[in-house]
Amino acid sequence: MTGLAIFPVRDLPELQEGDDLAQLITERAELEDGDVLVVAQKAISKIEGRMVRLDDVEPSARARELAGDGDPRRIEVILGEAKRVLRTRGSLLITETRHGFICASSGVDASNAPEPGTVVLLPVDPDASAERLRAQLHELTGRTVGVVVSDSFGRPWRQGTTDVAIGAAGIEVLRDLKGARDPIGYELRTTMIAIADEIAGAAELVMGKLDRVPVAVVRGLDAGGDGQAQELVMPAERNLFP
Repeated sequence: MTGLAIFPVRDLPELQEGDDLAQLITERAELEDGDVLVVAQKAISKIEGRMVRLDDVEPSARARELAGDGDPRRIEVILGEAKRVLRTRGSLLITETRHGFICASSGVDASNAPEPGTVVLLPVDPDASAERLRAQLHELTGRTVGVVVSDSFGRPWRQGTTDVAIGAAGIEVLRDLKGARDPIGYELRTTMIAIADEIAGAAELVMGKLDRVPVAVVRGLDAGGDGQAQELVMPAERNLFP
């Protein structure tokens, strides 16, 4: 690899359910074989119709109890997307989603929603979403690319958020270095590199949170593979903090 380039795909319109995202991307970016497209989760969720108007939500008694001074309708949506609630503090909920992600608010978010009073949910199957977009891009361009669906997650014991991969297709997701030896001969016992998360975090630097740039192209990285982001979910038997 001679160098790594990351550039945003600009001037995409406000996305709506049913939009052809692959077509919109190819009209604005010249793709090359080996590129990795990083697409913000909200872009995928919008075209897949994963949005809820809070006026259409009737909060349960539990949602009202947990909401405190917050909006119980939003809490009801969060509970509906959660497999289990791990922690609460005020109206903040840390949950496990049906995908196995441990995150705030089940990934339910009002930022960059299409209109006030609307929240955006995670895609039902982000890996499948990534694979569909990859296939559509190949059909339009003939190029073989990877796709990462990214979202912002907090991290235990660290302040701030970073983007991680919640969906992936056509890339190496985890690089297992167990058994390899370092320059002095030490054998690595447990080292696994979260390649897809590193790609997502790097791409976020050019996408931003407020710039409405939901797609970036990562070029020059040898990361082809057939992994899925579900591989990044910690298996229950290895989880020290269940």
